[in-house]
Amino acid sequence: MRSNDAIHLGLMLLALAAAYLVPFELLLLAYVVLGPAHYFTEISWLHDRSYYLPHRGIAAGLAIVAVVAALIDNASWFGFAMWGALIVCAMLAATNSAIESMLLFMAAIVLSAIMYSSGSSLAVIGILIPTLIHVSLFTLIFMVLGAYRSGSRVQAALVVIYLAALATILLLPPAAEIRIASFARVGQDYFGNVGPALGRLFGMPGLVLDTRLTSLLAFVYTYHYLNWFIKADVIRWTAVSKARLAAMAAASAAATALYFYDYAFGFTFLLALSLIHILLEFPLNALALRQLGAAVQDAVRTRYASPVTASATQPRAAGTKGPKRPSRPR
Repeated sequence: MRSNDAIHLGLMLLALAAAYLVPFELLLLAYVVLGPAHYFTEISWLHDRSYYLPHRGIAAGLAIVAVVAALIDNASWFGFAMWGALIVCAMLAATNSAIESMLLFMAAIVLSAIMYSSGSSLAVIGILIPTLIHVSLFTLIFMVLGAYRSGSRVQAALVVIYLAALATILLLPPAAEIRIASFARVGQDYFGNVGPALGRLFGMPGLVLDTRLTSLLAFVYTYHYLNWFIKADVIRWTAVSKARLAAMAAASAAATALYFYDYAFGFTFLLALSLIHILLEFPLNALALRQLGAAVQDAVRTRYASPVTASATQPRAAGTKGPKRPSRPR
């Protein structure tokens, strides 16, 4: 096992242990302390790669949409903004032709109509995209792609361990007590809508932000941030000038300090900053989904093509006779 993989495993297990011991406190501290550092460093990394968009100016539009969305009180309109931004980014970054873009747009229109007709679906998607979908599902997709491209069994094992950690929290939830009551109250204020959204999605009314769900959120958020930081040698997000690194560190510390100075205003600022980084990452997310689909297709094609190829190229046993040629007509 490489040292980086060992660190990766250690941080994953550390996040899992902390999620069991102090889930309420971990969720808020991870979001407030680790979050800003992740947002600023990833935006910097995406900027150097033109945000995986055909024109860098489109990113400014996405940032404006994110700020406006952070101020929207209506859950359905917020969900529409998130869903619409994701589809537009997918059309720009993950399609290779006008036909593919048109097909994706038509599919999005159909899905949007279905969600609109069901009433609360847009609100549900608006809650889950910037939370569980972003920090858990897309993290899993990048882990799977990394393991597939590297062909590393250790990285594949890390994917399995991550899924096992999620299952463990859901099946064997912690019985941790709240140690800092104010953290739990604030977590309920800002993450309390995740439970009802999941309940509506899976038909489980009455689902709330209890210890199980809080522990799950604490783990996926903490690991999402840590997973980004430990990939510095792989994707080289630290390969910038010292001045930019210092500016990002100062901005991250200021964002965290702002929250502890005035948590209501600080959380609004962090929400806007979080949404900016989420929307700017949408093109990369869409591209990763396409690449994952291509990888699955290649794996399936290889799996079912190999036996046929082996059968066709297998040498005929000695002494066997091939099929007789038809006699020439006379």
